[in-house]
Amino acid sequence: MTLTYLAALVLMAASLSILMACAWSVQQRTGNSGWVDTIWTFSLGLVGATGALWPIAGAPNARQWLVAALVVIWSLQLGIHIAIRTAGITDDPRYAAFAKEWGRNAPRRMFIFLQNQALGTIPLVFAIFVAARFPHHAPRPQDFLGVLILLVGIGGEALADAQLKTFRENPANKGRVCDVGLWRWSRHPNYFFEWFGWLAYPVIGLSLDDPLAYPWGLATLLAPIFMYWILVHVTGIPPLEEQMLRSRGERYRDYQLRTSRFFPLPPQA
Repeated sequence: MTLTYLAALVLMAASLSILMACAWSVQQRTGNSGWVDTIWTFSLGLVGATGALWPIAGAPNARQWLVAALVVIWSLQLGIHIAIRTAGITDDPRYAAFAKEWGRNAPRRMFIFLQNQALGTIPLVFAIFVAARFPHHAPRPQDFLGVLILLVGIGGEALADAQLKTFRENPANKGRVCDVGLWRWSRHPNYFFEWFGWLAYPVIGLSLDDPLAYPWGLATLLAPIFMYWILVHVTGIPPLEEQMLRSRGERYRDYQLRTSRFFPLPPQA
């Protein structure tokens, strides 16, 4: 079993590396780095679903199909949203800021950056793989709880994105900071719900009665841990908030003081 898991890990890592190299090529050809996140999302969905359906003994069982369906639904919803947004811009301001900082070394640094992103994605796809291979083939009640968690994550993220879009489309809000709806409780509610959805895989992949009954299930905890790290400390909040401070200045600083950074909390007066 260990060899099977290691072989799957190596293949998934190689696939992610190749796919993010393709993302780099698209970014270099189009000049629009927004396509990077689009390709990353679809790549994670493709590799994750393929890993979930990796044969155990014969045809994939019900749990494998369930987990594969979850990651595909997540990937399509987020990937299409990012693709539509990217088609309407000339470049993603976060990556554009990186390119400006990197100067003449931007192409090489971007390639390295995206390979590091592929490396950071390995725990996510491995968590999907492990959750799908939980020893009991028949779905359990907690598997359906995992489905509910993912759907809440997708729904919350979609609601946050819709609220932000409506706010920006109002000409009266030009230059202002969105602080309505979910954005009143968190500066990044879309990121929070994105992270929340990844809690589904530990729920599906762990045995609540005896966590050590399926030791590999502990690896599913890597998904929410790494997603939190990526969103809060790497490619999510830090570059976005830097860009917002440049474009909104004191208005955004005031927003930072009264609004939770990530987890939804009542705003401070």
